[in-house]
Amino acid sequence: MDKKSIVGLVLIFLIFLGYMFWIKPSDEEIAARRKQDSLIYVERMRADSLARVEAEQKQLQDSLLQLAVYDTSFKDSTGVLNDVIKGNLGQFASNSGNSRINVTVKNKLMRTELQSLGASVQKVVLNDYNTFENGDLEIITPNPNNMDLVFVDSRNDVVNTKMIPFALYCNGERVSENTELEVGEGDSLMLSFRAFVGGNDSTAANSDAYLEFRYVFYHDSYEVDFDVNFHNIKDYMSVSPNLTLNWQNSLNRQEQFDRSQKGKNANRNKDSERFYTTLYYKNSGDNPDCLKDGRDDEKQITTPLDWVAYKQQFFCAILMSENGFRNAQQLKVSTNRGKDDDSYLCDMSSTLGCDYDATADDFTMDMRMYYGPNKYRLLKDMDRGFERILPLGWGFFLTQWVSRFAIIPVFNFLEGFGWNYGLIIIVLTILLKVVISPLTWNSYKTGAVMRHLKPEMEAINKKFPKQEQAMQKQQAMSALQKKAGINPMAGCLPMLLQLPIIYAMFRFYPASIELRQQPFLWCDDLSSYDSILNLPFNIPLYGDHISLFCLLMFAMQFLYTVYTMKQQQGQASMPGMKFMMYFMPFMMLFIFNSQSAALNIYYFFNLLLSMAQMFGIRAILTEDKVRARMAKAEAAGKGKPQKKSKFQQRLEEMQRMSEEMQKQQQRRK
Repeated sequence: MDKKSIVGLVLIFLIFLGYMFWIKPSDEEIAARRKQDSLIYVERMRADSLARVEAEQKQLQDSLLQLAVYDTSFKDSTGVLNDVIKGNLGQFASNSGNSRINVTVKNKLMRTELQSLGASVQKVVLNDYNTFENGDLEIITPNPNNMDLVFVDSRNDVVNTKMIPFALYCNGERVSENTELEVGEGDSLMLSFRAFVGGNDSTAANSDAYLEFRYVFYHDSYEVDFDVNFHNIKDYMSVSPNLTLNWQNSLNRQEQFDRSQKGKNANRNKDSERFYTTLYYKNSGDNPDCLKDGRDDEKQITTPLDWVAYKQQFFCAILMSENGFRNAQQLKVSTNRGKDDDSYLCDMSSTLGCDYDATADDFTMDMRMYYGPNKYRLLKDMDRGFERILPLGWGFFLTQWVSRFAIIPVFNFLEGFGWNYGLIIIVLTILLKVVISPLTWNSYKTGAVMRHLKPEMEAINKKFPKQEQAMQKQQAMSALQKKAGINPMAGCLPMLLQLPIIYAMFRFYPASIELRQQPFLWCDDLSSYDSILNLPFNIPLYGDHISLFCLLMFAMQFLYTVYTMKQQQGQASMPGMKFMMYFMPFMMLFIFNSQSAALNIYYFFNLLLSMAQMFGIRAILTEDKVRARMAKAEAAGKGKPQKKSKFQQRLEEMQRMSEEMQKQQQRRK
């Protein structure tokens, strides 16, 4: 190292030391910073302590609520339970002596269980559907936190309605014991849960001032009218109570799964049903949106909402407001993947802001609930955009339009014949193939003709082997194809136009409730996979079973690939593409083994019909006919200048300029 380098390093070191000394804080600044750090530490410890106390209080409340829900009374032998619950009721403390009453309402379509504690729906069971194991299909599962309206009263007490034991009335008559009711044909039934205000420990409540949760059931409807009525209680409410409605549900599995799978395999087994399970919501004046499918997710919405839907693969629970919710303070899906319960799927919760008129003697939050199947016609007839929760494909790529205006109407029409749903899938596949056959004709025709042109195309490749002869080779190829009456580019667009139909089918069949638990041949449920053999182990990506419909689809796709590759030219120069084409059927075998049997049936017959079309076109377009057409075109074009399109002229000009640039680069070298 020379002298100059040493001097330079020493100067850099001195400058660094001087900079460190210069930026060093003074003693006063150090003392102030320590004091600030101490204050921040104390404030942080205080916040942590408050959060811990708040969590403990919430845990205590939930524990008391669990006791109140599952015990026969609100008082234990010491009376402590009743007193603690009273302290959480604010102006509604006079209701603490009410007994907990369970009521079951049956109509033609479902059984709904409600309880007076919290005035909430505890369970909804659909009559016409069962789980895969033939158990009750619950849309709503019992939980003390299913529904809770939170607000502040005039004494600044925070009131949680889930802690209030409401008084129960049926069509205006007081109900004082557990009961079971049925809605007759053409009739309706109204349940009113009332919590009275104005009293305390020693005085009676005001019988004409109450908070009311009102439910109206109908004989043949999945919908339930749900109103929250504030009657003559404005003097007992805060001037701005900030009403918050908490709606929560724990969703259980409804579809086929293997209970023998444990650990990671069990979670993987749930993922197929979770894929179609998520929380949907609709902003006022906008299209519905959703949280992430099958994953933990949460979102806050600051704009008004029309409704919130807890959607599973084939069923949903929807809460809608006629006047709209002010916002969604939190929408959340939690999968709790570590939970050791094979039947558990996920939890969904919504915290919704509600408007309140503090000047009105009577104020009603007008809402409705839907507990039922994800059936397109039912959801669409309610005219609230609920049908958009069905996975019908991408809206921007016409897939939704294909599903809504082509596939679903035809499917529903074929249903009217009373056929087996497997047969309906086959007939629908044939009809769709017939409709799109004009689009596929050019593609199959091009493949058949180019097969006959193989000798001429090989001769052109030999005539123009060099890269700088690409333009001449392209011109010769174009002239040959024009004489044969084909345009390879014309066959690409029709194949592209088929993609919306293919993807629409991929989304439609696994989510179609009409196929749920419908048998066909050896398959018990067309909406799920068919299994001819359950494996004692799990194959990564493949699964723990063997689907015969998937094997048939794989075999047909492999034969289709072999046949089409023989029709294509130039494959020897593209070994990578050839490998990908042959690898695709094996990849589909792994992907579709756990997909619905209906989807595999569709793809199997679609490929079968495609091969039949190609054989038919090949029989029609014989080599003699192609040669005769070429001879006729050549004779008609003799002595006439060939016209070129503007696109072809621009393409040739670009190729010419590219060749010229390559020649110039070679001269420079």
